[in-house]
Amino acid sequence: MLRDELAEIREPVLRQVLDHPFWSGLRDGTLPGAALSRFVRQDTAFLLPAYARALARCAASAPEDADTLLFGQSVVGTLEARDGLRAAYTALTGELRLPEPDGHSAVEPAVAAHAGFFTAAAETSFHAGVGALLPMVWFNAEVSDHLRDNAVPGTRYLPWITAYHPGESYRYAVEAFLAMADRVGGQAPPRLRQMIVDHFSRGIRHELAFADCCAGLAAPAGKGAR
Repeated sequence: MLRDELAEIREPVLRQVLDHPFWSGLRDGTLPGAALSRFVRQDTAFLLPAYARALARCAASAPEDADTLLFGQSVVGTLEARDGLRAAYTALTGELRLPEPDGHSAVEPAVAAHAGFFTAAAETSFHAGVGALLPMVWFNAEVSDHLRDNAVPGTRYLPWITAYHPGESYRYAVEAFLAMADRVGGQAPPRLRQMIVDHFSRGIRHELAFADCCAGLAAPAGKGAR
């Protein structure tokens, strides 16, 4: 199945993401509050809206009704998650001694590249969109589970980690995306199947670059994951 090939490609980058100072700092409580504030701003103001729009484009171009339904439902879920993250951060600013939500900072170069990648892939073809959009849903499940299961007991960020986790039902969404990738990749001619793989391989690098950005470790403009 295509997911097995993609999982092999994913593993070394996923390990880098899980071990990244941003996510490890959340687990042990050492992450500066400004870094979490940056994450919420960049994710909710720029990345998630771009992801939702790319999902909508793939819903419109999907050849199968089931895929249109999956992408369409994911648009709603993504925007609801965006609103939930904003509300959770605002509610926890006092308890966790976090900076007030920043509604004015500009998009970071790495985030602009990531958002542009979503848009370009979804406009290129349905197959490119499948490959480009799969990493976010897959990495989100792995990262949020790892945060929950490996947080240091008593760490200051436990309330945020709990709020950030999308819930056990999110695994059904991940499985639905993987099943779609298996089916679409299995039916595609070699050129289009490789397009899924290539866009997935680029997408996972953007996931790592996003962690760098939120931790203040982003590469200079022009040196990102693209």
